[in-house]
Amino acid sequence: MTSGDDMTPEEEALLDGIGPIFARLRRRVPASRRDASRNMVLNIVADSRDEMTVGGVAEELGVDQSVASRMVSDCISSGYLLRAASQEDGRRTVLQLTQEGADLRECFVKGQREAFEQITEGWPRRERLQFARLLLRYVDDAAGLRGRERA
Repeated sequence: MTSGDDMTPEEEALLDGIGPIFARLRRRVPASRRDASRNMVLNIVADSRDEMTVGGVAEELGVDQSVASRMVSDCISSGYLLRAASQEDGRRTVLQLTQEGADLRECFVKGQREAFEQITEGWPRRERLQFARLLLRYVDDAAGLRGRERA
């Protein structure tokens, strides 16, 4: 289904509200800006199938390399990431999660799960699980779209 395919004005308005809703949700997550930045960087490094560089973090976040460099430097100076020589090309420097970084990432995961459960505590179990499945599918499909855009 694409926009305009026999949709009612109410359905159009619902879909038009998705972007602003994600922006509002992001602003309401109970975390400091530094924690949000660290969480994003640690997830990018941990979830990467390939070796991750500062440039790769910048590309994933859609930010300038200097912004990504500051975010990565914060994670390194805090002990959550370390720089290492690439196993594929010794001239490149790649990022690796430290045990402290993995532990912090796990804290973020637990906190986000608690927030999800609190926000949806009044929902029927079936709807909570359905929403979680659909949200995961959305994110997976968004990653696929991003990959197609790069190609």
